[in-house]
Amino acid sequence: MKDIVQLLDGNLIYTDHHISNNTISIFVCSNRNEVLCTYCKKTSSRIHSTYERSFHDIPIQGKNVEIIIENKKFFCDNPNCHHKTFAETFDCFKPKAKKSNRLIDEIIRISTEVSSVTASKILSNGTVNIGKSTVCNILKKNSKGTG
Repeated sequence: MKDIVQLLDGNLIYTDHHISNNTISIFVCSNRNEVLCTYCKKTSSRIHSTYERSFHDIPIQGKNVEIIIENKKFFCDNPNCHHKTFAETFDCFKPKAKKSNRLIDEIIRISTEVSSVTASKILSNGTVNIGKSTVCNILKKNSKGTG
């Protein structure tokens, strides 16, 4: 499991996992003690707090995968920054996203070949429970700036 977590992002540490029904819940935390402010790009090492957030990843052995991360929130000590706190970010998912980048890539790969209704059916049969409107929204979001 440690290796799977490292494939997601080298800054994540595996802490635990649970398998229940059709879902594997993988618990992770960050190995970083300092990060760049997402707004001003200055380094910060003062932790404000931690909070739990989760996102879905591609399935393992036919089971849905939910990653639960203990996310750190840091103080920004740059007096010129307009934000006093910020949350650390990771390469495997966008801020506020509920799906990993590789799950979104899989949704897009399947969805560009068939209709959103068919894509929803294919994806719900072993990859992720997803509706046709979510498929359409992901396609719209990811088509901006292309073409």
